[in-house]
Amino acid sequence: MYVKGYRVEPDALVVQTSQGQLKLQALAPEIIRVVYTAREDFGTAESLMMLRELPATPLVVTETADGLLASTTAVRLKIDAQSGAFTWTDTEGRLLVREPHDGAATRNLDETDIHRPLAAAVTPVTSVVGADGPKAVVDPAPRVVDRVGFSTTLRLEFSDGEAIYGLGQHEEGILNYRGHQQYLYQHNLKVAAPIIVSTRGYAMLWDSYSLAFFSDNDQDGARFWTDVDDEMDYYFIVGPEFDQIIGHVRTLTGRVPLLPRWALGYFQSKERYRTQQELIDIVQEHRRRDIPIDCVVQDWMTWPDELWGQKSFDPARYPDPGQLCTDLHELDARLMVSVWPNMHKNGPNQIEMRDHGFLLGDGSTYNAFSAEARRLYWKQLNDGYFRFGVDAWWADCSEPFEADWKFAADWKGAADPHTRAMLNTDEAKKYLDPEYINAYSLMHVRGLYEGQRGSDPDKRPVVLTRSSYPGQQRYGAVTWSGDVSATWATLRNQIADGLNFCLTGNPRWSCDIGAFFVGHNDQWFWNGDFPQGCADLGYRELYVRWLQFGAFLPMFRAHGAETPREPWRFGDIGDPSYDTIVSFINLRYRLLPYLYTLQGWETHRHYTTMRALAFDFRHDPAVYDIDDQMMIGPALMICPVTEPLFYGPDSTPLTATTPTRSVYLPAGCDWYDFWTGECHEGGQTIDAAAPLERLPIFVRAGSILPLGPVVQHAEQSAGVPLEVRVYPGADGQFDLYGDAGDGYGYEEGQFTWTRLRWSDTDRRLTVEAQTDAAAPMMTLQRLTPVLVGDGVGVGLSEQTTVNTATLDYCGQAITHHLT
Repeated sequence: MYVKGYRVEPDALVVQTSQGQLKLQALAPEIIRVVYTAREDFGTAESLMMLRELPATPLVVTETADGLLASTTAVRLKIDAQSGAFTWTDTEGRLLVREPHDGAATRNLDETDIHRPLAAAVTPVTSVVGADGPKAVVDPAPRVVDRVGFSTTLRLEFSDGEAIYGLGQHEEGILNYRGHQQYLYQHNLKVAAPIIVSTRGYAMLWDSYSLAFFSDNDQDGARFWTDVDDEMDYYFIVGPEFDQIIGHVRTLTGRVPLLPRWALGYFQSKERYRTQQELIDIVQEHRRRDIPIDCVVQDWMTWPDELWGQKSFDPARYPDPGQLCTDLHELDARLMVSVWPNMHKNGPNQIEMRDHGFLLGDGSTYNAFSAEARRLYWKQLNDGYFRFGVDAWWADCSEPFEADWKFAADWKGAADPHTRAMLNTDEAKKYLDPEYINAYSLMHVRGLYEGQRGSDPDKRPVVLTRSSYPGQQRYGAVTWSGDVSATWATLRNQIADGLNFCLTGNPRWSCDIGAFFVGHNDQWFWNGDFPQGCADLGYRELYVRWLQFGAFLPMFRAHGAETPREPWRFGDIGDPSYDTIVSFINLRYRLLPYLYTLQGWETHRHYTTMRALAFDFRHDPAVYDIDDQMMIGPALMICPVTEPLFYGPDSTPLTATTPTRSVYLPAGCDWYDFWTGECHEGGQTIDAAAPLERLPIFVRAGSILPLGPVVQHAEQSAGVPLEVRVYPGADGQFDLYGDAGDGYGYEEGQFTWTRLRWSDTDRRLTVEAQTDAAAPMMTLQRLTPVLVGDGVGVGLSEQTTVNTATLDYCGQAITHHLT
């Protein structure tokens, strides 16, 4: 490929090459859109992912001795005249990434026929019941060519030592994708996201919804391939810091709305509660034991007569849904209900969808790509659930087509990523346009979010979904990792999976605490190690460690099959498992002022709460491959324990070991042990104490950490006096956020910032309002500052009295010296 010519248009640079046309648009100094087509004209199809509301930014285009140079104030792009290869640098000429200059084509568009079923074709529908519920499947129907598209390939050349993150959430626990490959498609255990983020300070985001593939190996180099698109369309984004990059991604794909404050509390769930009274009993037992809870979750089969996917309560088991919601609300708890996109047994919802022509080719799943179908789906939800007071939606099976969950444990394809990818995407292509098979969840969640906002403008939607796609964050969705199995390896893999998910633009990821499948079964994916469930001391240890990890996730939810998940199922008062579970639920509630502030940062400042270490320590290469530690906000480094220290399966005691885990303390700052107050120098690896009751947690020097008292539900945490812990060793600042906790007043400026500043030299804490004094004070009124160190102000103490003074704060700036 060589450059034949170019022209500069008011909003773009268009380059003609020997094999097609390139269009480059600067949507901000840090965002360059690249479109490559083999057709005479560039496409005009609406993007499902991108908002595309940004005005064009001028590109400065100059000819060079060997090609073209296109520049903004943040990035430079060199286009080689002989090969058409790109070289991206920053404005000082430092290399970001380049396409290979080896003479071979760096980007390819290979024609491919896109087929659709014959409209008149009728194929028999078979209902298959598996671990994921009933699915309607059809035999392949006769198909005809609908249009011609292209498989696209972009070759890249990464730098030595560069780490590559992103691509969504997958099963293998890969954090740094250098030397790895990944198929991008939606599945119970996979979330596709066509974005890579580099430690060299850039990202690439593809506006594509088809099956995709990323690979980086020594033989073929790095490449990104898509199965079918009208043209190659991607965005090159520079930061250089990860927070800046993710901010630009959200500028393109949508801001993150706030969840209600209660959604940061504890969710009690299992597969499944069966009656109205059982749901109430569970919450009442939490209240009797003083174990905080904010939401109880009703998993599948609320519907009557096995009408799978029907959006209504079975009157025999839930005789008065309105009273159910009233009773739970009077207990200061909410109700989340599982809803499905597929419907069976000719229930009223399915018949109504069919009569309107809103079902896909399986006759079961509604067409979420249709705005009218989405509106009808919401109407059914509203009539069956929301009008009674249901508070939240569990959008299960939001990737409704998969084919590999029907095989037995010896299925060879389970170990072959290519076989699995083809099998599952071929199934999806029976019902969805091949160009859009990865976008179903994006459109499904859009309907839920827009439907609820249209029905109740004062109640923020809470949607938990098993799949996601870039742009879905603008609909407020939390994604969980699917039906994973109870093994220690799975727990470790979950950490990297979640961190990479949060590098794709959506900061809200979670998982089933304790795993969904606990024991073994026939299918290849049902492979837990603990068939005795909570009666097994080995499972109790795994569950406690999983819950300690989950206590810091964006959604804190216990869930799974085969064994109950309530805290009292793991012992009673005095039992180490029970006591530790309760103490970490309490810790979650003490952290609510911190966590709700971070959520405010996500909405107002494009922040990401759950952070790979490279977010904050990009210049420390030692963190690039650390896949079992994470930052939660700017202060806390969480180090989950991912191997058994006390018991194996079947309650088998392990030989005596020292309960520790290795922890790397990133360079550039000192670190405090959260539990003891001991200070450690950064840039070293230590053995951190890890008894069952303690998860290794470290706090960065210079941090200001606001903690509330233990409360029984999240709304009790609003407006309470705070313990403000200061970790000396560096200057620090923390902007505490507050608003009404629900509704959309924050979109109209009804929120407050209270700035806490620490001068390490002066040992002085300053507190001052950073918003309009006329705004209602929703955050800090009284605080107790605590200077941490030498064992003071650490752990889970209710109140620390050493080196403290309780201060009244009424919006006027105050300063206080700590010694």
